[in-house]
Amino acid sequence: MRMLRWFCGHTRKDRVRNEVIQERVGVAPIEEKLTQHRLRWFEHIQRRPPEASVRSGVLNCVDKVKRGRGRPKLTWDESVKRDLKDWNISEEVALDRSAWRLAVSVPEP
Repeated sequence: MRMLRWFCGHTRKDRVRNEVIQERVGVAPIEEKLTQHRLRWFEHIQRRPPEASVRSGVLNCVDKVKRGRGRPKLTWDESVKRDLKDWNISEEVALDRSAWRLAVSVPEP
């Protein structure tokens, strides 16, 4: 965001909202871009063979771990499942590259 502010000639003291700057420059919201990159990595992992170390390390996490008190931290696979649910995408679409790219792409305004 700092780079976009500099690009527009604004500082934090100007009190211009982030949404206004993003709209002026023509950049998609950061949350959507982060979700897009997380889902692209998920697609990469899904397409790997089952014996690959990346797939076994990320998708087959240990369930018997004792967690501390309080609210549990959001894990990567939980956030991916939430993103898939929010964007109405099934996991099977990840095996078809062209359909997945169309489903996950975030258009620039």
